[in-house]
Amino acid sequence: MNLTEEELFCIGCGAKIQTENADERGYTPNSALAKGIETGQLLCQRCFRLRHYNQLEKVEATDDEFLAMLNSIGDEDALVVKVVDIFDMYGSMIPGLHRFVGKNPILIVGNKVDVLPRSVKHSRVTHWMMKQARAAGLRPVDAMLVSGKKATYIDDLLKKVEELREGRNVYVVGVTNVGKSTIMNQIIKAATGNNEDVITTSQFPGTTLDQIRIPLDDGSSLIDTPGIIHRHQMAHVLSEKDLHLVSPQKELKPMTYQLNAGQTLFLGAIARFDYVLGERASFTGYFSNDLKIHRTKTEKADAFYDKHKGGLLQPPNETEIEQFPKLVRREFVVKEPTDIVFSGLGWIAVHKPGKVAVWVPEGVDAVIREPII
Repeated sequence: MNLTEEELFCIGCGAKIQTENADERGYTPNSALAKGIETGQLLCQRCFRLRHYNQLEKVEATDDEFLAMLNSIGDEDALVVKVVDIFDMYGSMIPGLHRFVGKNPILIVGNKVDVLPRSVKHSRVTHWMMKQARAAGLRPVDAMLVSGKKATYIDDLLKKVEELREGRNVYVVGVTNVGKSTIMNQIIKAATGNNEDVITTSQFPGTTLDQIRIPLDDGSSLIDTPGIIHRHQMAHVLSEKDLHLVSPQKELKPMTYQLNAGQTLFLGAIARFDYVLGERASFTGYFSNDLKIHRTKTEKADAFYDKHKGGLLQPPNETEIEQFPKLVRREFVVKEPTDIVFSGLGWIAVHKPGKVAVWVPEGVDAVIREPII
């Protein structure tokens, strides 16, 4: 049979081998395909990198696959570790998770603690995370903060997992783009003690759902699961380059603006904030230090946007702005200090009562919450 016609599967995770799209599961370069068949060690690129470099790459699941996996978790006695992005908690929640995990305990882990301003009290953030999780129908046993990028508090996470799992399997779940695989990579490094140690696929067997099982000393496993795709995340309307630009990479440096009613702030060309009604007040923005913010009068804002989008106002740039979703307006009446959150971008702290409006790409969320600073 011709190699291109034969169905081949990765011996590590069970994914169907394909050579067309490096961003999708089962990808294997053509150069490695024939060698893998010849040796009987056919691995997808993800498993190859795990085996030789201790590097775990993210993999995505369809809704049906993810629901099937969640149902299987509910059928066993396990600990569930739910990873969220603290800059997009609302967007990184999994709808209906509480119905699928059954009575299994849930630990909420907020990623990207390293980019929070130093003025932020971590205890306040974890309290807020617990409150947000309960609003989504979950009853987490605890919440904690980590940085997958800098490995901050990873040892504390492992201690907490060990304390809570009581000999059970541990499932790590999350939507795409929350940094789950980065955290898992740090766990793998901590578990092996040396990033250059060789981890074989027999040590880390998978399933057709691309789960990777990391064996624990007592015979149970720490199981990495594929990330479910949420289309209302900012990540799905921006290019990879632009997403890197607007996603905070370093400690945030808050910017405060004095605004009169009738003034507007543009966050590049991807979002907008209008001060509709109220006394002159200060507004503090918590966004990537690389995201350029421009102020103008609200009455001129539409014309300003049409003239400068893709140019002065970017990202997106001029070549990508035509495919960018239109901005949709949402209005909020603020009665007490409040954060207005732009899903996946950051937030603006509103300190005094008034009426504000936010504009975000169609399909992307903007929410109001109690301030965390």
